[in-house]
This record gives sequence, C-alpha cells and structure tokens, in this order.
Amino acid sequence: MIPDIRISEYDYGLPDERIAKFPLEKRDISKLLLYDNGRISEDVFYNLPDYLEAGETMVFNDTKVVPARLFFTRPTGAHIEVFCLEPYEPHDYNLSFASTGQCMWSCIAGNIKKWKNNEALSLYNPENDSFISSIDLKARMVARDGANVVVSFEWKEGLPFSAVLEHCGKIPIPPYLNRESVDSDYERYQTLYAMHRGSVAAPTAGLHFTEEVLKNIDAKGVDMERICLHVGAGTFLPVKSELIAGHRMHKEPFRVSRKTLCRIAQNAGSVIAVGTTSIRTLESLYYLGVKVLEGRIPDYVEQWSPYEREYTYTAKEALDALAGYLDRHGADAITASTGIIIVPGFRFRIVDKLVTNFHQPKSTLLLLISAFVGGDWRSIYDYALKNGFRFLSYGDSSLLRRRD
Repeated sequence: MIPDIRISEYDYGLPDERIAKFPLEKRDISKLLLYDNGRISEDVFYNLPDYLEAGETMVFNDTKVVPARLFFTRPTGAHIEVFCLEPYEPHDYNLSFASTGQCMWSCIAGNIKKWKNNEALSLYNPENDSFISSIDLKARMVARDGANVVVSFEWKEGLPFSAVLEHCGKIPIPPYLNRESVDSDYERYQTLYAMHRGSVAAPTAGLHFTEEVLKNIDAKGVDMERICLHVGAGTFLPVKSELIAGHRMHKEPFRVSRKTLCRIAQNAGSVIAVGTTSIRTLESLYYLGVKVLEGRIPDYVEQWSPYEREYTYTAKEALDALAGYLDRHGADAITASTGIIIVPGFRFRIVDKLVTNFHQPKSTLLLLISAFVGGDWRSIYDYALKNGFRFLSYGDSSLLRRRD
C-alpha cells in the first residue's frame, strides 16, 4: 500500500547562510553528527573510523561526475545551455563516452524556444581557445518534449566523447549553490575514489573521505566494497505534489559486482552505506532478488514495489538468488536500474548504518532519512541547525544508525 504522506510535514527552515557554498579547505575536517537510538552527539569526520566496528561492510558509490554542462551559440548569437543527462545512442555509457565524431544524448536545454529543429549550434568559446576550436563541437536538436531534448553532438579531431566533455564542458554543481563552477569544483565536487563516468551530480556523502580516513577504516577491520550508481539530474527535482504518492521518482542505472553482492549477502544487517545513492542501490538488490525467486528478470525496481505487499524472503535468500542468476548467465555483475523511493514505512533489509550529508527541506532524501531513523529526523536537523552544522552538498556529515 502506498504510504499516505504529506510532504509539508517534512519541511524546516534552512537559512541561506547555512548552505555551504564552497567546500572546507580539507575534506575530513567537516563536522560529524552521530545518531544512535535517539542519542545525538558530534565529532569531526576524520574520527569516523572510531565509530565503526571490525567485520562491518562499508559500501561506496564510485561513480564519477562528468562536465555535463555545455554552452552553445546560435548563428544569431543567442546563447543556449545544454545539460547532458544520459546517453541516447549508443545507450550504454561506456560506448557513448568512447564514441568518436558523433553521439546522441538526452538533455535539458535552456533558452530552448530560440533553438530551431535541426539547427546546428556552435560551442561557445569566448576565450577563443585554439584547441577547443579545433574540436569544432556542434549540437543539433533531434527531438523535443518540453525542456527535454535529444541532442546529436558532432565533432572533429577523433577524440572520444569523454575527452570532448572534459575539454568543453563545465562541472554541474547543484543549482542551489547559486554560483558558477570554479576550478576547485573539478576536484572537490568529486570523490577521491570516483572511477566510472556517468553522473551529473556527485554522491556527496563521499566528498569527506581522505586517503588517511580510508586507511584508518581499513585498519579497523572494516570491509570496503564499491557499487556504481550514476546520479541523474532528477536528484535535484523538488516534490511538487502535496501527497508523496503523486511524486514520480527518476530512474537511475547501477552496477554491482558478483563479489560485492556475495559479501553483502554474508553481512546483511552489518552494512554501512556511504550516501543515499548507495542505500538506494543496496536496498534495490533485495527486490531484484525477489524477482529472480519469482521467475522474473532482475532489470528494474519499480518506485512502489516495496510497499505493494508483504515480502517474506530473507535478505540472504534474495541476494543468493541474484548471485545464482548471474552464475547461470555467466555474468560477473548485476546491471539494472532503480526508481525506488524510500519513505517512512519502508522496511530496510540490508543497511544498518548510513553516512550522509544534510538534505533540502521537503525532499525525497529527507523522507529517506526519516524512514531510516524511525521518524527522528527533526531532532537531528534541529541539533545540526543549533550547533553550527553546514548543509547540503558541500556541507557537513552524519553517521546514522538505523532505528526500526
């Protein structure tokens, strides 16, 4: 049954000055809020390993943010911004990034009313950079649905599209920062362990980790695993409907190796998710396993699947079934997508602890936090507001223990 939840009940006052517009000088000196069964305290992030236990499994999202914002000009001189969302043709991320000369992407375009069908736009190059000029990147609108468009990109020099974006694009920092990206964002709006290109927003809980913190986590005897979920622009979409039942979640692709899947199956209930993207991926694995157990293809987790009925399978049964599916198909990883929404009433099957930042009012991520801490989100956020914590993507961190 879809929960009857009003988004207005998940609002709080967030003064603009509490939104961190830039990162701190060093990643791991951010504040760390600690929540455990109603008790709240604080420390500094570089002491995070002190609050972990040997034998736990910590899961990181190693997606990499791409410079997805491109600025073009029409022959008339009008400027049009094109924000790349996901590959359209080829649809596979790796194949699209490896394309040379031409590819198509699903995008959002600004100032779109001035862009005519099949009109070629030239990359905006105000500094007349000779190398960028030699790439000669062009954009044509192939299809349109409101602000959403399919754009065909064409370029010279034989470069892969990944290199084209690196040279021509800008890093897509969150819109609520109300500023343009600067050079430091190319490093700091990226986790140290980012590996697989594809996100248009960073999994920001991971921005606090340094090599020293990771080394100390390993020394503590915590197993560290990686998954990859590419974060879409939908993560910034506000909830516009009063009832959460009217909100449509965005679909995001993810990949989990068989090795990591088996490790999680062995340790379900002692798993620490780094970020909301990791927890959505991990909890989605259970429902993919249910699909296998019930003779269906584990390709997508629908938004309201967890609430439609009671599930009696254990986490291990579901994850073992998913591993068996991979074995039968000779695959070393599960590649799927999820539209799962986690709201109060959700039953967590995999994750026991969560490392996360502080989220926007009236957002689906705040609903996720409420579900995880048994409704105690307001006391956590009140504490953070009263004790100088910085909010949102470049803000401070927290370590939350699940409360059923």
